[in-house]
Amino acid sequence: MTRAWLFPMLFVLCGSVVAAGLVLKGSPGAAVVLLLLFVLLAGLNSPLVFPGSIGAAEAQRLSAADGRPVVFWRPGCTYCLRLRIRLGRRARQAHWVDIWRDPAGAAVVRAANEGNETVPTVVVAGRPHVNPDPAWVREQLSRSR
Repeated sequence: MTRAWLFPMLFVLCGSVVAAGLVLKGSPGAAVVLLLLFVLLAGLNSPLVFPGSIGAAEAQRLSAADGRPVVFWRPGCTYCLRLRIRLGRRARQAHWVDIWRDPAGAAVVRAANEGNETVPTVVVAGRPHVNPDPAWVREQLSRSR
């Protein structure tokens, strides 16, 4: 769990240090704006932006029952964030597995990617797709209804 919050905490810490420096130089307005920017970046890189993660076994069981894709992701991954944002509200229809929280999920991703933890890896009907086009994932979500 701590690993998932590493990047967001670093963003907030760095933003605080830079903002404190700006306040000491007499620019409190710029400090507030910069700190808000760093907090926004922390939020975007946190697990809060993504739908609730479940375990890989649970996601695969649910996917077999309802046909929805399983998205393996990790916090701090810009490609995962891009996929999440481009899916919009439909993102909640997929089954999301945080590979930093679920060792079984990380093992599934490594098995699909020659030992690498390349995310996002989307599994549809038991077949993995590495960093797929968000439009394709939306199409898969539409088919699973």
